[in-house]
Formats: sequence, C-alpha cells, structure tokens
Amino acid sequence: REHLVHLDHLRGVIGLRGYGQRDPLNEYKTEAFSLFETLLYELRHDVTRWLMTVEFRFEAPPELPEFQEIHLNPGTGENEMANPGAQLPEQALEGDARSRLPVEMLPAGWQNTGRNASCPCGSGRKFKHCHGALV
Repeated sequence: REHLVHLDHLRGVIGLRGYGQRDPLNEYKTEAFSLFETLLYELRHDVTRWLMTVEFRFEAPPELPEFQEIHLNPGTGENEMANPGAQLPEQALEGDARSRLPVEMLPAGWQNTGRNASCPCGSGRKFKHCHGALV
C-alpha cells in the first residue's frame, strides 16, 4: 500500500524533470523500478526476520486405533485373515471363478448378466466392475 502511494507521488513530481531536458517517461521507469527493488528488499528482509523468530511446537501425534485387516476371498466370501494359518480351499485355486461358483451365490436372474451390461443392483456401474468382480 505504501509502495502505491510512493508511485502516485512520483507520477506527480516526475513532470518537473522535463524542464531539465530529461525524458519524463524514462525517468519514471527508472525511479519506479528502483522503488520496486526497494520494496522487494524490504519484503525479503521482513519475511526473513519473521521466519527467524518463529518458534515451532512439536506435539506427539495422537494414538491411532488398532485397525483390523479384512480380506474377503471373492470366491468364497470368507475373511482370509480370520484364520491366517488355514489353507485356501482347492476350488479357490482353480481356473474360471464364475463357473465354479454355486448358482445360489448370485441373486435370481443375475446368472445370465453380461460382463459389459450394467449391474442389476442399480449402481450404474458395469457388472464386471460391481458384483461381477466377486464372481
């Protein structure tokens, strides 16, 4: 704000330099640039002084609650982390997941849903990205 006041004052005074056979436009440019450099210097000085006086307070981060890992097996729908020592069922290790699933796992009328068709659940996503990902 103070810089703008200085520039307004300079604009009013610079016309007198025309009487001294000096170009007022060039004089205004040089004087305004020197005022701008002074502004930048003072700004850097003030910011540096402020940064040198800042005191940091380090606080311990709050304790996070213990999280529980849940990994659902898409083939069986069971939590794989519930029994970490248990072996995976043999059918989970075999080929095409959709062919080995019992028909009861899919709701009625969903067995013939195409992969690129919208999901019958009404989410608006493709079947392969919604419920089809589980089968």
